[in-house]
Amino acid sequence: MTADIPVIEIRDLHKAYGALEVLKGVSIAAPRGHVISLIGSSGSGKSTLLRCCNLLEDSQQGELLFNGEPVTWRGNTHNRRPADAQQVLRIRTNLSMVFQQFNLWAHMTILENVMEAPVTVLHRDRAEVEKSARAYLEKVGIGDKCNVYPAQLSGGQQQRAAIARALCMEPEALLFDEPTSALDPELEQEVIKVIKDLAAEGRTMMIVTHDMKLAADVSDTVVFLHNGLIEEQGSPETLFGAPKSERLRGFLSATHAA
Repeated sequence: MTADIPVIEIRDLHKAYGALEVLKGVSIAAPRGHVISLIGSSGSGKSTLLRCCNLLEDSQQGELLFNGEPVTWRGNTHNRRPADAQQVLRIRTNLSMVFQQFNLWAHMTILENVMEAPVTVLHRDRAEVEKSARAYLEKVGIGDKCNVYPAQLSGGQQQRAAIARALCMEPEALLFDEPTSALDPELEQEVIKVIKDLAAEGRTMMIVTHDMKLAADVSDTVVFLHNGLIEEQGSPETLFGAPKSERLRGFLSATHAA
């Protein structure tokens, strides 16, 4: 792929649940190797934007492009759906999502959790996948936990297993939805270290986070969402160091006070 085509491009995206408009026309591009952090109050549309991006939610208006390829749609507004199931599968397997609540399968070992999708969805060779899965579990610091079950791990270890599972799909981009908000502060740091390491490797990532330090440390661009619109966006230095918007200043001072 040519380097100047963004991995993810969102153009004028609108999303409503019935009469409740959650996204009111949002445009974001994630160039290859860039980290985009989405910040904002609860209800600002951050997680919804990520879910629309991964086609877990249907949007009513606007365009989504992956490596320059637009999602094809049928129907309009509330009846709009992706038109091509194969395209949806291809996009989802190239945009691995890490959820707030880990979403590991309780009846499978950690190694089986990490291997499951590459083997069953991508039909990759099981022996090759196992080798990759073990390497990714080692990478996130839990290589010794291959044969245990999720319930035997701490929250931080479970989230690191979820990141290894996402990486094992060999995706073009990683989407993180509040990856540390379900964790105690000391466990949070384990996960933050992994995310920082991935950012340092130059992986393309979009991160919804309440952790302003994480956003400041890893992002190329920070996007502040307010009431379903982008209120302000820019480099971490600009956004955190010299916020222009009164709403962003209020949000940051409330975050620091918390």
